[in-house]
Formats: sequence, C-alpha cells, structure tokens
Amino acid sequence: MNIRKVLFPFSILYDGITSLRNVAYDNGWKNSKRYDLPVICVGNLSVGGSGKSPMVEYIVDFLRKDHRVAVLSRGYKRKSNGFIEVLISSTAEEVGDEPLQFKQKFPKVTVAVCASRQEGIEKLKAKADVIILDDALQHRKVRPSFTILLTPFDDLFTKDLVLPAGNLRESQRGARRADIIIVTKCPDGVAYSKLQEIQYEMNLQPYQRIYFSKIGYDQFVHSETESLPIEYLSDKPFTLVTGIANPKPLVAFLKKKQFVFTHEKFPDHHNFSSSEISSLKEKEILLTTEKDYMRLQSKLGKFALYYLPIKMELLNVREDALKKLIWDAVKNFRKD
Repeated sequence: MNIRKVLFPFSILYDGITSLRNVAYDNGWKNSKRYDLPVICVGNLSVGGSGKSPMVEYIVDFLRKDHRVAVLSRGYKRKSNGFIEVLISSTAEEVGDEPLQFKQKFPKVTVAVCASRQEGIEKLKAKADVIILDDALQHRKVRPSFTILLTPFDDLFTKDLVLPAGNLRESQRGARRADIIIVTKCPDGVAYSKLQEIQYEMNLQPYQRIYFSKIGYDQFVHSETESLPIEYLSDKPFTLVTGIANPKPLVAFLKKKQFVFTHEKFPDHHNFSSSEISSLKEKEILLTTEKDYMRLQSKLGKFALYYLPIKMELLNVREDALKKLIWDAVKNFRKD
C-alpha cells in the first residue's frame, strides 16, 4: 500500500487551511498589494522542478531589450537573510543557485533575493520598470499583474493531490489565478491528440491560454574557461552530477547520445559537503546542470567541471504568440 495514501486525511486538513487562506485574499479580507509597475509571477502548484528557471530566462531575454527588467527570488537554501542584490561575484551560499545563474547569464539585469516579496519590490522599483517574481504563486501578499503557471508533462497538477498525500502546495483551484498555463518538459514526438487531452483536463477559464514546451539542450558544454561541442564527451567516460528535482530528462538525453557516464544523484538544491567535494575531485571529468554548477564552481575550482545549459522550446506554436501575450501584459499595464 502506498504510504502517502495513508496521509490523505492530513491532505484534507492542509487543503482546508490553504483554501481558507486563498479565500481570505480573494475576498480582500487579507491585503494583497498591487504595484504601479508590471509584476510578472512565474510559479507552480507542486513542489519540485517544473522548469521555472528556463521560463524566467525566456522572459528576461526578450523583455530586457526594451525594458529595465529585475528578477526577484527568495533565494532558496541561501545562508543569508534579508534583501540582497545579486552580484556576479556573489556565491550560491549567499544568494541561492538560481538567482546567481540569472545574474551570470544576464549581467546587466538587476537580480535580487528577499523572502518578503513586498520588501523586495519596494527596493527594486527605482531600478526597474518590469519585475519578474520567481516561484511566487503562493506568495499572496503581492497581487501580480500577470501570472504564468508551469506544470510538468509527467507530473500534471490535474493528476495530483495536496500535500502530504500528493505534491501540491495548494488545491488545483489555484490554477485559476494563472493567465497562462505552460505544460513543460514534454517528450519529443508527443502526439497532438495527447496535448489536446491534457488541454481538456485543464478545464481552462475563458481568460486563460495554454502552451506546451520541451527542454532544449545546448550544443556546447561550458566551463569557467572554455566552451566545447557536446560531442567532446562522446569518447570520454564522465560523471554526471545532479542536484535537481528531476534529472530523468537529462539522463535520457545523454543516453540517447550513447555517452558513457556514471550518475551521482543528489537532492534538489543540495549543499555539497566537504567529503562529497573531495570524492568528486577524484573524478576525471564532471558534467552537471547549470544550476548545480553555481554551487560546485567555487568549491571545485578549475577542475574539469562542465555544465550543459537548457532552454524552453515551445511545441506546435510560434514563439511570437507567447511573447506577444507577455509583451502586451507589460505594454497595456494599467496602474488602477
């Protein structure tokens, strides 16, 4: 018997608590602050990886050409407190791995971490005319002007339960706050009929749009000093190191290329111990994710450590369609 099913009564209790909280915000009994500039929220309903970082980077990449964009994150598992603006020289321990990744990828974009999104937005308003909130769907103290909800293809929120019997942070009803729902990490060659089936399951509201995406892998692996074609690894046994929620797509991608590797798997956002670092230093070549690289780079120095960037790629639709929705949400933003 699945042990999590035994926990279902506790899920009913948790659902009741979170639902009451949402009702309080929805009816104005608890204050949800709206700001005088566009605030775009990227989030999900479930715990674990849903592809938020590639989505944030996707938005930043095209908005930064015409807007002063800032990214605000809580800085999950950082060892610091309060508001901190992320610098190129920051460490993952200080600001978290994903905010550091954003800053290193977009050096001219303002990136900050703060557990209080209200405080963070107040301090960023002078430096930005668009603010992107990373992983803030459940942060109801802020009322975003536009919300994007992500859900993985193999872990749809429509097939899940609230914690602890399932992985949902709140009821499926929370999806109604989204303007766009994106089904992420779709497999290659997925049938269009399957996508239609998922769209039907979502029970979209009239104001909502749905898109489907997959993971796109870079053709190069990168280190601190060089970038090499991924085929560089084809005749070199290496160790794959992952500290992400779901490494299965990456493992499948590498196996499809017939690479020879072993896999060292760690929990999501894992803080590597000194003994683990010592063990990894004994490996000849290491390949990791971009997020994990932020935590490993300073600890391993100039060791043969490479990372493979990913990006979000849309299925069955031109990117212009999604970009236009987001662009219009910024362009047509009204302060009232």
